[in-house]
Amino acid sequence: MPSGKHQLDIDIPIERMWDFVSDMDNWAPLVPGYIDHEKMNGRQSKWKFKGDTGIIRKTVSLRIDITEWKEPTTVAFNLTGLTENFVGSGYFQAEKKKHSTSMTGCLQITAKGLAGPMVNSVLKSYVPKTTKEFTKAVAEKMTEGRRVTN
Repeated sequence: MPSGKHQLDIDIPIERMWDFVSDMDNWAPLVPGYIDHEKMNGRQSKWKFKGDTGIIRKTVSLRIDITEWKEPTTVAFNLTGLTENFVGSGYFQAEKKKHSTSMTGCLQITAKGLAGPMVNSVLKSYVPKTTKEFTKAVAEKMTEGRRVTN
């Protein structure tokens, strides 16, 4: 399963991080290639973005289902492809440190169907890169000018 994980230390309190990541409207627009999203309810939304793997460029729609809200440390979710045969999961995890908060973003996506093996070979390099970009974008938005280290 193609996956990516990226960790950052952020110079903000864990409570401020939770205030941001506990509302998907804050972080959905930070997905690389973001076009739009629609919140269906407090735990479910549809996201549309342009996927650009360098070889394939397409508009992709996913349903995001929040599977866990654990204040102030964890937001976990599942992904289901609406326009493509994808499934996956991800999370944001926070850990309070002495003078900062450690944030980890994780994303796993698997293509299914006949083209799955070929698409997954491309996703093996795309998913880690996208996870890093997405995690950094969330951190930068939360801190708005404060120190972010990785």
